[in-house]
Amino acid sequence: MEGDVDEDDDSFTNISLADDSAEGEPRVLILRPEDQYRTMNCEIDDLENQVEQEEKTRLINQVLELQHTLEDLSARVDAVKEENLKLKSENQVLGQYIENLMSASSVFQTTDTKGKRK
Repeated sequence: MEGDVDEDDDSFTNISLADDSAEGEPRVLILRPEDQYRTMNCEIDDLENQVEQEEKTRLINQVLELQHTLEDLSARVDAVKEENLKLKSENQVLGQYIENLMSASSVFQTTDTKGKRK
């Protein structure tokens, strides 16, 4: 009878090889095709969930890395702005100093040519 097809539900009947004599009747395992498909679908779903989870993790890590990069760039922009303001201030001081030197020196005095020719 092992491997016989039940005519009622077209499933295979397997007889256990274990010693079931203590219980009186052997145990029967019925494997239905829909059970096999359900098992395969569960495995596929598990794999898809695992792939989705890995993709989510990868995307989260990428977002975090981009956030850190943005923070670094923002800090760099702030530092450059601060340095720019400092250099502008120094340039103003140097410009004023040069103006003062030029006005104090006779070489750089403006000459009024119309007044001297009279």
